[in-house]
Amino acid sequence: MTIYESDLPGVGKKFEVELDGGERLVIVTHNTGKREVYVKSDADADSDKLFELSDQLARKVGTILEGAYFQPVRTDRVETMLSDETFLEWYNVDGNAELAGVSIADAKVRERTGVSVVAIQRGDEVITPPTPETVIEADDTVVVVGEQEDCLEFEKLISDANGA
Repeated sequence: MTIYESDLPGVGKKFEVELDGGERLVIVTHNTGKREVYVKSDADADSDKLFELSDQLARKVGTILEGAYFQPVRTDRVETMLSDETFLEWYNVDGNAELAGVSIADAKVRERTGVSVVAIQRGDEVITPPTPETVIEADDTVVVVGEQEDCLEFEKLISDANGA
């Protein structure tokens, strides 16, 4: 990422931040504290104004972007909250997982964990809804619905049984 900085005599400073795909985010900081934010499709394109912030609001937004209020947690899981207690989650099946090579019915997934398997992605194929006879295979991505604790129990069944 490259950031270009230039003086704007009588106005303030201009910063251009290169974004993925060649776009640039342009931030003009006025001597009054006001910030104007623009986007350009490329270095030579005209800017389109996105928004303007007061000095105080820009500082507040800056601390949010910096992560001072909330630091995101990286996770290998994809998690979507459907309600306060119900989650829709995607899990990858490890090669040595207890469920690898076992049908949903034989694994007694719902009885053991409380989650419902709603889809399985196997390569480019999506199996939805899977039947009780559907066999969960290593490297499948399994989509389940359930309460958070139930999802965590399910995760144990699709994780490497040898802990690798």
